[in-house]
Amino acid sequence: MKVKLAKTAGFCMGVRRAMNIVLDAANRKKGKLYTYGPLVHNPQAVEMLKQKGVDILGNNSVSNATVILRAHGVAPGERKKIKDAGNVICDATCPHVARAQAILKREIRGGYKAIIVGDRGHAEVNGLLGYAGGKGFVVENIADVEGLPELDKACIIAQTTQDRKIFRGIVEKIRSKIPDIKIFDTICDSTSMRQREVLELAEEVDAMVIVGGRNSANTKRLYEISLSTGVPSFHIEEEGELDHPG
Repeated sequence: MKVKLAKTAGFCMGVRRAMNIVLDAANRKKGKLYTYGPLVHNPQAVEMLKQKGVDILGNNSVSNATVILRAHGVAPGERKKIKDAGNVICDATCPHVARAQAILKREIRGGYKAIIVGDRGHAEVNGLLGYAGGKGFVVENIADVEGLPELDKACIIAQTTQDRKIFRGIVEKIRSKIPDIKIFDTICDSTSMRQREVLELAEEVDAMVIVGGRNSANTKRLYEISLSTGVPSFHIEEEGELDHPG
């Protein structure tokens, strides 16, 4: 059996950067070290960090520790709460996410409402909503557009791992509803390259195996794109999930 490995396989730049920041902090750490939520939606990577003494900060609060903000970023209010508790913040927010945050901050200040095209409840989207300061709306699909209130002016941004085809479709639908609209394609290059390669590989193979965390928005998006091509597609987290014919 011939196996083709995607050229873009592996962690994206933002996650690699976050992982390097955490590993460096773990090697130099003095005192307790936490990530604000799972660093990545990859159980194997999270377990590896745990073995190095990096714990996940969930709903419990800590003080006088080092807290690493993961690649997804956090809302300004969450950052303040962590800092006010006497913690040292180590920021591993993906630069692409930070750019989206900066756009929201600027446009909200200019009197615009914000429309975020992404997965409701996702950590990155929650953080972006925080930067919208109560003036943001999440749109997951075209059907959600009908539920938007009347807006005179708004800006549109995307969750950085959004499907670009879905984003464009939603943007076209919104254009007809809002007179003054600013559109910012904040989907990261790594995401676009992976999505493009999935479509290309689907034309060359008999089946696709997408490897990644079950809670990873990026991995789930790639799996959905693969399924949409009609090629038999499988989403797994580790090699043990593959069937080995006896």
